[in-house]
Amino acid sequence: MIAATTTQLSIGIVGLFTIFALAAFLGNEVISKVPSILHTPLMSGSNAVHGIVLVGALVVMGEARGTAELALGFLAVVLATLNVVGGFVVTDRMLEMFKAKPGERAKATSASDGSGS
Repeated sequence: MIAATTTQLSIGIVGLFTIFALAAFLGNEVISKVPSILHTPLMSGSNAVHGIVLVGALVVMGEARGTAELALGFLAVVLATLNVVGGFVVTDRMLEMFKAKPGERAKATSASDGSGS
């Protein structure tokens, strides 16, 4: 009985490692094909989606029983929060790059009216 369980466990670990390796290879191939202009929105969007990690960390921390579990749960909540906030900060900075400055907006308006200097 123990040998059967150990054999199934080792097959499961090898299978999971194989899936992990294939996912890493496939992820690298997919991301390498993304144009560099899309890297920032792609990464900021994926960081924002990591809000679900924050929810998971809060759930785990809520179920913690000992001091070590509480400490690890608190660390998970802090790191997940930094990840989510960082994603939104990057998104905000990216969107600021596409906004016209007030002086440029006035020049563009006057140039399109034909009343520019």
